Amino acid sequence: MRPMTQIHGAITPWRLFEGYQPVETVYDEMVVGSDRVRPHCEPFVHSVENLGRHELASRWENAKRAIRDNGITYNVYGDPEGVDRPWALDVMPLVISSAEWSRLETALMQRTRLLNLVLADLYGPQQLLRSGLLPPSLVFANPAFLRPCHGIHVSRDVYLHLHAVELARSPDGQWRAIGDRTQAPSGAGYALENRIVLSRMLPEAFRDCQVQRLASFFRAQRDTMTALAPRDRDRPKVVLLTPGPNNETYFEHAYLARYLGFTLVEGGDLTVRDCRVFIKTLDGLQPVDVIFRRLDDSFCDPLELRGDSLLGVAGLVEAARAGNVTIANALGSGVVETTAVMPFLPTLCRELLGEELMLPSVPTWWCGQPADLSYVLEHLEDLVAKPAFPFKGQEPVFGRKLSDRERRALAAAIRARPQVFVAQAHV
Repeated sequence: MRPMTQIHGAITPWRLFEGYQPVETVYDEMVVGSDRVRPHCEPFVHSVENLGRHELASRWENAKRAIRDNGITYNVYGDPEGVDRPWALDVMPLVISSAEWSRLETALMQRTRLLNLVLADLYGPQQLLRSGLLPPSLVFANPAFLRPCHGIHVSRDVYLHLHAVELARSPDGQWRAIGDRTQAPSGAGYALENRIVLSRMLPEAFRDCQVQRLASFFRAQRDTMTALAPRDRDRPKVVLLTPGPNNETYFEHAYLARYLGFTLVEGGDLTVRDCRVFIKTLDGLQPVDVIFRRLDDSFCDPLELRGDSLLGVAGLVEAARAGNVTIANALGSGVVETTAVMPFLPTLCRELLGEELMLPSVPTWWCGQPADLSYVLEHLEDLVAKPAFPFKGQEPVFGRKLSDRERRALAAAIRARPQVFVAQAHV
């Protein structure tokens, strides 16, 4: 039976959304109107209501304790909580119907195939640049385009073995892509740990909602990495390359390495000899076949990419060029992370895949094009200005939050160097 609450002598069932006021200008994931639960969310809501307010609160406290006890952290540089900042988990999961997820999954796979083909062209024949489908200034001015990696053959022509997309809902409920993460995307390990914590906290809800399992994704990821070995090996050596414990997502690096059965290494644990990568062990050097990297592109090789990097492996690019090691994601994949690519994706999708782009991006304007520049300057108050080639410490600027003086200064900066700015609709 559903738990009851005593109110002025009467007993009434506890309602999860009692007194809840949706925001009219945004899409509500669980509620339609003032109190009607979306059909696909009803099993979850009923399951939680059957627990009762006090039982739910008690289980949530136990879940937060598990997060602390398991050492689940996300480190933010300069944060007052330091390296022990607990991972923030919401007690209310995002519930997506199976039909909607099927459509979204198909659209995400299409986006990954498209970006993979773009990367294959940029680091190969560069026909997209010659034909004008991508402006050369958008690519060659991007520090994430790694010239030493041009012409390197990648295993099975796959550059993106893992691709993350930042998603948002428009007010009408349509999904939009805000950004892509293509060089060393994080989040999969946190998603797995989130699922484990919540499934232990709300086992009834997971049973009632028939939640799709995650194990098949990680099995596919493990098998994919193993199959990338450049030579036929019965037991290929796969390592997960991390920047180290001070990285904000180090918990995930260690967690995934253990879960997938890969060896967790830092740059200093590896060395290159005769264009081969080896791991240093007490028994001597052992060959490495596949590197699943969580290190940004330019830091991977201080010899050819970034000379001041203390995190990478000298000679790694040459080993990849020789075909003796597979790196996932492929070096140079970060060039398509810039949001400035987004306005060109619909045309690229028709050209490269012969299909319409299924997952539209948030309206985006790259200021390197005269028409886009003019639009951005005229509507700056309603847009979010971002660096086209972001670096750490550079944050988005919301036009509506600026004073007239600050807005004029931003407009002047955009006019001076339009190719390094991009603007998106405020969502």
